[in-house]
Amino acid sequence: MQIPTDSFLLRIFIGESDRHDGKPLHEVIVLKARELHLAGATVMRGAMGFGASSRIHTSKILRLSMDLPLVIEIVDSEEKINSFLPVLDAMMGGGLVTLEKLRVIHYRPTQA
Repeated sequence: MQIPTDSFLLRIFIGESDRHDGKPLHEVIVLKARELHLAGATVMRGAMGFGASSRIHTSKILRLSMDLPLVIEIVDSEEKINSFLPVLDAMMGGGLVTLEKLRVIHYRPTQA
């Protein structure tokens, strides 16, 4: 699979406890991106953060450590990202979604 040098980065900020149809939202998003043949997706877990509610989520406080921040990054062409946005919107409740233009330097599978 090839992606254009001038591509877009979709960044999705959600909480670890966010769900869609009873399943972890981050898993649903990544699996849907794969199903729709987007170039790739990565989920990163944050050690601390807050969002629109201004509630701090941190691994330092045991009771809040079950809802740490997650960031999902997806890179692909503008067309494919734009076609994914309505699908993403239907899955998400709260959270933050950003989009930025970027230049792809290197994209190829690992050599065995």
